[in-house]
Amino acid sequence: MGGPYLAATWGAGNRPVMLAVAVAMVAVSGLNWWQAPVIARSAYPALLRGAAMIVTVAGSATLTLLDGGVGSPLGAVLPYALLFYAVRLPARMFLIAGVVIGVAYWTIVVLGDPVPHGYAVVYTLGIGGVSAICMRHAAALRSLRRRLARLSVSDPLTRCLNRRGFDERLERAYAEAVRTGEPVSVVVVDLDRFKEVNDEYGHQAGDDLLAWTASTMAAELRQEDAVGRLGGDEFAVVLAGSGPEAADAVVARLRAALDGVAPASFGRASYPAEAADLDELRRMADDCAYADKARRDSRAPSPEGVARARREAGRRATAKVSDHERHRRSIADMGRLTASDSAVGLLYAALFAHGEPHRVLMGVFCGLGVVYGLAVLAAADRLSRSPAVRQLMFINALLLFALAVSVPVLNGGAGSPTAVGMLAPMPLVALGAPMRVALPVLALGAGSYAAVAAFCGAPSPAYVVMHLAGILAVAAACAVQGHVAARQRRLLTRLSRIDPLTEVLNRRGFEERCATELEEARRDGRALGLLIFDLDGFKLLNDTAGHAAGDELLRWVSGTLRAGLPAGDLVGRLGGDEFVVVLRSAAEVPAVAERLRQALAERTPASLGTAVLDRDGSDFEALYLHADAELYAEKATRARTPRRTRPARSPEGTAVR
Repeated sequence: MGGPYLAATWGAGNRPVMLAVAVAMVAVSGLNWWQAPVIARSAYPALLRGAAMIVTVAGSATLTLLDGGVGSPLGAVLPYALLFYAVRLPARMFLIAGVVIGVAYWTIVVLGDPVPHGYAVVYTLGIGGVSAICMRHAAALRSLRRRLARLSVSDPLTRCLNRRGFDERLERAYAEAVRTGEPVSVVVVDLDRFKEVNDEYGHQAGDDLLAWTASTMAAELRQEDAVGRLGGDEFAVVLAGSGPEAADAVVARLRAALDGVAPASFGRASYPAEAADLDELRRMADDCAYADKARRDSRAPSPEGVARARREAGRRATAKVSDHERHRRSIADMGRLTASDSAVGLLYAALFAHGEPHRVLMGVFCGLGVVYGLAVLAAADRLSRSPAVRQLMFINALLLFALAVSVPVLNGGAGSPTAVGMLAPMPLVALGAPMRVALPVLALGAGSYAAVAAFCGAPSPAYVVMHLAGILAVAAACAVQGHVAARQRRLLTRLSRIDPLTEVLNRRGFEERCATELEEARRDGRALGLLIFDLDGFKLLNDTAGHAAGDELLRWVSGTLRAGLPAGDLVGRLGGDEFVVVLRSAAEVPAVAERLRQALAERTPASLGTAVLDRDGSDFEALYLHADAELYAEKATRARTPRRTRPARSPEGTAVR
């Protein structure tokens, strides 16, 4: 950006020196980019990055001072650098950058050519306020991605690792063991006769027992160890740095902790003492668990144990990141931005606009902007839940730019102190808004600034071009970061809501989607239907044919259910062998339920429970409880009659009896 400007104004003063400074800055930036991996692995990465930042700020300040000061075409380089750092640096580093840039900017104000009254104050407060909002927004997006990343590898019921998360953790521990020569062990835990808890006390009791089991095992482990739920009533533990003896001690401790409430079979294996690679480590632990199950007399959890688990597990809401959270933050930040920019303009009108013919009108516009911004901030949560949230965000951006344009028009054009209010919001818009919204808003803002410069005046064409090109470059960097963040967020959101084995909705995803479907059904006056399928004989299939056969059957069941439903209906796996379906039309419940049962009967019998919105309950929990009760009533009836359905079948088609 500086190169073309120097070439176009080569006849002005100090150009050779400025060119040398610009070349040195490019060389330092290129070296920093080239050596980025080395810097990241160094002992002092933050110190090296901070040094590079100081060199960049010093070079930018030198260029600005040699060009005439903060009122020159290069006068916005430092403020725009602050905006860029706001979305790229952590909070502490940004604060350091803010102090360094602030000192450099005001040094130039003192040493450079004079500027209009209040110009430097307005730029400092205006850019500083927008930078703080951008930093806050970028930090919130990073926090959102971290939360989604945690949710994508956690089991929504037990809060321990899910299958995907456990596999990733085990692979990291194994890779570290190979690299360092330290041992790693795996423990497989399979609860005894868990199906009987579901059958006798209901799925809610089974859920409580699973949650209690996970939390109890986690309490017995070190911080560097991890527990995961692989599916149904099967858990696993990774023990980093633990060999056979240490793993045996952990198994004994876990067995004692669970024994009074959730008796279980245990299997463990260690690398490198017993297993040669990761696959063998998994297989040996699984085989040991089956051997333990074969030689033990398995016991169903006692009524007292189930009651204790239900009491101690409590009722914990499923952790989630709501869909409207990002919209709420974006709307709130737009409100903060409007109020902040308007407050700076109001301060300028009150303290520095003496003799301006439109001083009172500027103050009125800015006062209205403060009120409007605070109103948007207060209503952000309600606005974010509106079906027209994207349209509201677009309208808010237009109003913000309309306000930002009106004050510079009254203040004398693109060179006035308040003109910064037209440019400063662009990076935040690019960072937080979808590309289809950001592009027209940015084009409108750039066009408005150019129009104000053309019709209301500007110091020079170079001033307009450099200020506009600089802010658009920062906005482009913010747009790229926002686009990458949005793509990561979509992927993490999907992973946090999809069961990694069956590729249907998991408990978290199903509950969230079901809540949305219930709201839409009430709004449209429709009645939804809920179906619960519980596979009969699935535990026996796992125990005799192995978990691989059980996993294959679960994938087949999910595919069969999806294939038998029209688009728009939902399929979810709440855990183990329990599947749920939401039908958008309650009138189809009997026919669809029987059709799906017959389709599943090709490989496995299934018990079924149904519920209809408003007839059997007004929310998901009530519908689920009704369908669950109906399912177990059917189970009880079938238990009293001779079995006429085929038991669950392995992938090879072998019936398991």
